[in-house]
Amino acid sequence: AQGSELAGWASGRWTYEGIDLNHNFADLNTALWDAEDNDLVPHQFPNHYIPIPEYYTFANATVAPETRAVIDWMQRYPFVLSANLHGGELVVTYPFDMTRTYWKAQELTPTADDGVFRWLATVYATSNLAMARDERRPCHYDDFARSGNIINGANWHTVPGS
Repeated sequence: AQGSELAGWASGRWTYEGIDLNHNFADLNTALWDAEDNDLVPHQFPNHYIPIPEYYTFANATVAPETRAVIDWMQRYPFVLSANLHGGELVVTYPFDMTRTYWKAQELTPTADDGVFRWLATVYATSNLAMARDERRPCHYDDFARSGNIINGANWHTVPGS
């Protein structure tokens, strides 16, 4: 069987301009963690809505038109839950996708709502027939079946701006 790295998993990931749409969103994690470290949450820095940093809205910022469209959409229609689906691994990742410790490539980095995210991830992973099959092939070198096909994103690999 072909691994996901040979099966077109990156098809559609990069724009014509060479921007990786998977990693093109503003890093909101660092702003939250800095605010937490300085005891600003939740009174001075609300953790339920983190604004897009001003530098990210500049005309010369490296932001794909697709990313700008999603940001505009999010600002017009605030929501509290979303999902990101793309090809590749048969695994559900849940927030946060970026390690809190800057120099670590992998680190369990749960949110305050970790239990809810784990539950949602588990419900999806156990309801998706392709993921729930015992005989499915692992992708790359990771066999996520050992963890119920779910993982904290940062504990798999850190992704700033996801």
